[in-house]
Parts: sequence; C-alpha cells; structure tokens
Amino acid sequence: MGAVPGAQHSRVSPTPTPPLKERGYSNEVDGEHVPVPHFGLVLPMEEWKALAERLTAAGVEFVIAPTIRFEGEPGKQATMFLLDPAGNALEFKAMADPSKLFATD
Repeated sequence: MGAVPGAQHSRVSPTPTPPLKERGYSNEVDGEHVPVPHFGLVLPMEEWKALAERLTAAGVEFVIAPTIRFEGEPGKQATMFLLDPAGNALEFKAMADPSKLFATD
C-alpha cells in the first residue's frame, strides 16, 4: 500500500509512554530540568517566536516555558518544552546562530 497524500506520519510505541512526572528523570541544563528522553525540533528564530506566542496565548501547559538559554554565549538559544497528548516530551528550539547548533566550544 502506498503513501496517502496529506497523511500524517507518526511513531507508534507498543508500550504507552508514562507521564513525565512518573518518569522521574531529567538532565540539568542551564538550571532547568530537561525531560529525558525528548523529541526536538529546531526552527528559525522568527518561527519559534511566533509558535511560542501562539502556544502561550492558547494556554498550553509547558514543562519548560519559552525561554532564552545561554545568554551571551556562542550556544545562545530559545527553547520550550511541552508534552504531547500521549505524554511524550517535545522540545522546540531556535538558535541565535544556527551554525552553533552542534558546537562544542
């Protein structure tokens, strides 16, 4: 069977992901407890800002509210975390300098 035009692609897990609060694990990053594991999406900064405004206006409950991390450093980034309806952690990120996304210095 071929792909259906306009169909949404999904990842289906045979076992439901436990809610974030029940997982009890995270990594500390810049003073925040980042949920592990999480799915991340990097957007251009203007798109990230527009999404952050739309989600905030819609009353979305954030795990980590829209924020700027690593201010004044080469890895400066905008980030926000939320949970999808199945409890999976999602990160939306934008880099001040996209070439620094995987920088190690």
